[in-house]
Amino acid sequence: MDQSLKQYLQDLASRYEVATFIEGDPSWFMHQVEGEANREAMAFVASALSYGSRQQFMPRIEQLLDWACGDMHSWLLSGAFAEKLCADDTSSFYRLYNCRTMNLFLSDYGRLLATHSTMGNYLRTAGVTTGLQAVEAITAWFAKNNSGVVPRDAKSACKRVCMFLRWMVRSGSPVDLGLWHTFIDRRTLIMPLDTHVLQEACRLGLLTSRTATMSAALRLTEALFEVFPDDPLRGDFALFGYGVNNAL
Repeated sequence: MDQSLKQYLQDLASRYEVATFIEGDPSWFMHQVEGEANREAMAFVASALSYGSRQQFMPRIEQLLDWACGDMHSWLLSGAFAEKLCADDTSSFYRLYNCRTMNLFLSDYGRLLATHSTMGNYLRTAGVTTGLQAVEAITAWFAKNNSGVVPRDAKSACKRVCMFLRWMVRSGSPVDLGLWHTFIDRRTLIMPLDTHVLQEACRLGLLTSRTATMSAALRLTEALFEVFPDDPLRGDFALFGYGVNNAL
């Protein structure tokens, strides 16, 4: 990779990985609650709904937070979410997800919490130490009932799961929480790859693939290793910045 491109991406990461990045980003929600278990639960629910337009999904996440009265972990563990999201309610909640879909998803998550207390404990129990293993373990749990909110397996890019893992693993960041940095190496994390990131990566020559798959996400992560060898997902902020700069 050209040294000037490396420097450009490093400069972008430094410019955009700041506390103000949180404003208007779904990571904002996990910073609004107290306690590690609660932050983890809030982060996973927020990540699961983070697709489409921010103007549309951010209010839906905020509604869930309001219903949970700021305690997402307890709300899920107690099953109280079923009072708002009934299992037989097929009215729309957000885009492809109706209230029944959300009930199924949150029920699956609630069972995970009832069994392991936190998702972090679930992954530790499963012997997870890498980003890919974490994606596989998370998708495997939610594939049992297949609500459709979490991908069935790790063949797709699993963008939202990879974004959640970035939040949980990277420490020393004004954005990411780093709650799992002791058992998952941040160097093993996988770039959260969606259509927008794919387009920016192709424009920079980091990828040639036009399809958001797990193999493409792994190739992009490998390319960013050249720029950020100790922390490849710092490149997520760089590509975000590149997209912002080129949209001006």
